Amino acid sequence: MKYPDYSDYTIKWATLPWEVEQAYALRRKVFCEEQRLFDADDRDATDDHARILVALGNNGGWHQQVVGTVRIHREGEAAANLWYGSRLAVDPDFRSQGQLGSTLIKLAVSSAHALGCETFMATVQIQNEPLFQRLNWSTHSYRDILGMKHAVMEADLAAYPPCHTPTSGFVLQARKQHQYTGFWPGLLDPQMAAELASAANEQQPDLVALAV
Repeated sequence: MKYPDYSDYTIKWATLPWEVEQAYALRRKVFCEEQRLFDADDRDATDDHARILVALGNNGGWHQQVVGTVRIHREGEAAANLWYGSRLAVDPDFRSQGQLGSTLIKLAVSSAHALGCETFMATVQIQNEPLFQRLNWSTHSYRDILGMKHAVMEADLAAYPPCHTPTSGFVLQARKQHQYTGFWPGLLDPQMAAELASAANEQQPDLVALAV
């Protein structure tokens, strides 16, 4: 998989209009175009009071593109301190980057925890249940939503210390494409160098695929 050569990724609460708009666009790409769970738009009344989180690809300290998103919101009476996470999406071109989804989950729960959350729940597409279990979530039950099986899951808040700086969030170093960095003795011999370079060019696509 080939993705832009970002230096790192920032996972944070969305604070600028373009971040929110790109998050909504990414959700349409995943939930409407890829999964076909919605016809044209997945936005609903929850978005009116939810907090949007984004994963941003960065270059030179500048945020360039929303490549992942999730939303969190309080459910029911405020005194109950029950929070939900939903609409977790990572751009298909960046899923091989790794840890974007899990870091979005980490900030979602940790930032809600800082706001007094006592219970954090999510209805998780069944193929993602093992990931959430590895991240210290437990399954309560199962239900069908929009014709797709979901697991009703709860986060173990003890595994998610409160994050009081969600607008700064977390930074992940980018996973780089595979590159040859070793010194080839054959470079001292022009003919051997040409042969090695040709062999490397033929093998590199497979090695890149394995590396990411």
